[in-house]
Formats: sequence, C-alpha cells, structure tokens
Amino acid sequence: MNLLDKTQEGIYCIAEMSANHAGDLQNALKIVRAAKESGASCLKIQTYTPDSMTINCNNEFFTIKGGLWDGYTLYDLYKEASTPYEWHRAIKDECDAAGIDFLSTPFDEEGVDFLDELGVGAFKVASFELVDIPLIKYIAKKGKPMLVSCGMGSYEEISDAVDAILSTGLSKEKLFLLKCTSEYPAKIEDMDLYTIPHMAERFGVTVGLSDHSLGSLAPTVAVALGARVIEKHFCLSRSIKNPDSAFSSEPEEFAQMVQSVNQALLSCGVAQYGPTDSEQKSLAFRRSIFAVEDIAKDEVFTQDNIRVIRPGYGLAPKYFSNLLGKKSPLAYLKGTPIQMPWQQDQNEEQ
Repeated sequence: MNLLDKTQEGIYCIAEMSANHAGDLQNALKIVRAAKESGASCLKIQTYTPDSMTINCNNEFFTIKGGLWDGYTLYDLYKEASTPYEWHRAIKDECDAAGIDFLSTPFDEEGVDFLDELGVGAFKVASFELVDIPLIKYIAKKGKPMLVSCGMGSYEEISDAVDAILSTGLSKEKLFLLKCTSEYPAKIEDMDLYTIPHMAERFGVTVGLSDHSLGSLAPTVAVALGARVIEKHFCLSRSIKNPDSAFSSEPEEFAQMVQSVNQALLSCGVAQYGPTDSEQKSLAFRRSIFAVEDIAKDEVFTQDNIRVIRPGYGLAPKYFSNLLGKKSPLAYLKGTPIQMPWQQDQNEEQ
C-alpha cells in the first residue's frame, strides 16, 4: 500500500464503492477497473453484515425518517448495501491486478480479523464508529495505518479516539484524520473546511477529507487547506440505483476531481518571496529611473531629465526623490538607465 508515501508527495484519492455494486459482483469488479482508470489511488469497500451493524427491528428507533433512506429500517438498509464477505477476495484480487490499493471499513472485531487475514494494508474507520472506542483500539492493535473519518465528531470525541489509538503504540505517522460532513449529499455551506488545518495543527497528524458533496469544489479547496487524502463515493453510473448512487461520482467526474486536487496541490507550492525562476525575465518590465534627456556629468538631476518609467534596468524608483537636486556622477544619454557608479562596476564584472 502506498498510502504513507503518496501522502508525503501528493494526494491519495480513495474511490469508495460502498453500495454502488448494486448487489452484482461483476459491477463491483468493473468499479475497480473504472476507479483505476479515473486516477484513484485506492478502491475502498465496507465490511459488515446487517447483524454486525444492528438488529432486525422495525420500531421507531430503527426506522429512518427523512433523507435518501426514508422509511428503511437500519437492518434492511444494511442488508441491501452490504458487500458480501465472499466477494472480498475477488475484489482485492482485481485491485491487485489493476495496480490499485484495496481498503475497507470494518464494523466489528470479526470484520477486522477477516480483513487482516485478507492482507489489507490499512483500515478505515467510519464517522459513525468514531465513538466506538473499543472497536477503534482493536483496529489500532493490528499496527496498520488507520484513516478515521470525523463526521459529527466534537473536539473531545476526536481527541478520545486519537488518544485511544496512540495508547496502543500506533505512531502518528500511521494515523490519518478525515474531515467529514455526514450529510448525504453534503451541502457546500456545511463543509467547514477550515477545520482541516486546525485538525492538523491540534492533533499533529496528516489530515484529509471524506467528501459527500457533489462535484470537485470541496476536495479542491480541502487540498489547498492542507488535505492529503480525499475520499469520495464512486459509481459506474448514478442510473444504477442503490442506497449510495445519488451522491456518488461517476468515472468522468472522479477523474476531473483527481486532476483538480493535484493541480491545487501543484499551485500551492511553497511559501516564498521574490521572483521565481520563470519570473526572472519579467523583471525587465518593472519601472526604474531613466534619463529622459541627455545629462552631463555634474549636471543636477531634475524632474525634467529623469523619470520613473518602464523598463526596469535602472535604479529602483524608491531612490527617485533622493536623486533630485543632486549632481550626476556620470554622463547619461537620453533613454539610458540611471545607475550609480558601483552598479556599473558590478554590471561590468558580471
């Protein structure tokens, strides 16, 4: 898995399959290949059964009200959306063949052990499990990198999770926190992306974005703010209906997002002042002090015989007022840059 290396030099983009296989293994394998072609660094699934998530109960506590999944019981939703355990090996093998990382989110200890035996290189923790400290510690004890989504998480809840993970001996270099808005789809005005640099500073770990918004805007801004992991739901087509299709990116959209976040990172560069190498040639178009009339040696500089104009080969404009009223140490022809003797000596040496 290239998670640790990739986040040091670029953006690690995760294509989250989730329920977008729509119950068809062949769809799942096609999604792997499409994710690779769209520039994803990793294909992620989720490892659970409905019984590992909840109980089969349809009272008011277990029935979803409003949103994309209105009317579903939790049990029925997870039954429809789950990725069968028996598919995992085929999906991982397809990832290996395509040259893309394989990642999954477990939801109980059995799932953690299953994925560990399968040979995953890292584990993902979902936002809704952020507060499940026993599960988080169990995952951390496997010693593999962890990506933890922090949707809905208070500062205290995130701190509790981080402390629990670090208490197992897992290093900060292997811990990644993902800013997340647990809304489906998430509205741009609810993203609060300034949390990304705040989390990085407070917790001292690499931070990313688990994104449920539509389009590439939020991931692009997130990278500009320091995110080095971007996770986004991925589907072959939103016309293949399933519980996650409405807020998932199609291949062309995901590819555009990958391009945008990498360009955003490239544009950030480093904090630096002064001309870049490519700007050196543009220095000539700055303003500087030029003779606009012939000036004899010892003639007084005036506003009539010198001016601040383009190009930039002469003395810097900040010296203009200092020159006025003083005698010229040299003779200048009209249209030549005003330079002091020490500058001329320096130019001759160069």
